[in-house]
Amino acid sequence: MSTDHQLVFVAGLHRSGTTPLARLLAAHPDVSGFSGTGATEDEGQHLQDLYPPARTYGGAGRFALDPAAHLTEDSPLATEENARRLYRAWEPHWDTSRAVLVEKSPPNLVMTRFLQHLFPTSSFVVVIRHPVVVALSTEKWRRSTSFRDLVHHWVVAHETFAADASRVERKVVLRYEDLVATPDEALGAVARSLRLEGDIPTDQLETHRSDAYSSEWARRAAAGGREGKRVAAVVEEFSDRVERLGYSLTDLSARLSTPLFTSSADG
Repeated sequence: MSTDHQLVFVAGLHRSGTTPLARLLAAHPDVSGFSGTGATEDEGQHLQDLYPPARTYGGAGRFALDPAAHLTEDSPLATEENARRLYRAWEPHWDTSRAVLVEKSPPNLVMTRFLQHLFPTSSFVVVIRHPVVVALSTEKWRRSTSFRDLVHHWVVAHETFAADASRVERKVVLRYEDLVATPDEALGAVARSLRLEGDIPTDQLETHRSDAYSSEWARRAAAGGREGKRVAAVVEEFSDRVERLGYSLTDLSARLSTPLFTSSADG
């Protein structure tokens, strides 16, 4: 579907920083995002009825484990008419006098190829946060899901995105840790990719939200008994896969080089 606007999809797992990132983008004078919609976190997934939202597949910490959540251009939903239908569902929630229109939903992480097929000139801003921090922060409100399973979900979700990323033409991939440590640099890269004039505001970022989770992980790792063994088991099972995605389970401050963080504005 062609449109006079530039559509930008913000993607990243729950608790990865998608909400503050989308709000920062929407604070730019040329950008409109969703606010005051009444939907959870003003997410576009809850403002449409074309594709199932994350809760259909188990919600936070679970959805990416269901193969049906992974939508591509091969989906029977990927039609021109459905592109128009989706745009019409979201359009009332945007200020269409702005040139750039932002939609944010965690399932976008495993739907990039699908959304790109519907809106071929769209861009993606993907934010990735350390799996330990995402798992610990999700664990607080998904107590029925084990920490091990939350890390597994993180790995599968990002492996899915990594496999799709080479076919996504316009994307910026950010580490949450870089966003809060050097926001001007991180958001400057986003602004250049989206061809925005002027800066994206950075005043809404909180810089130390991961510290408590890092301390909790260190405490668990040093603990004896079952708790320490559970940490060791997670490290043994997932270290290699996590490192291929740019992080370390033994050194939470490490940032590993990986093609996943190669961004592209024009393919």
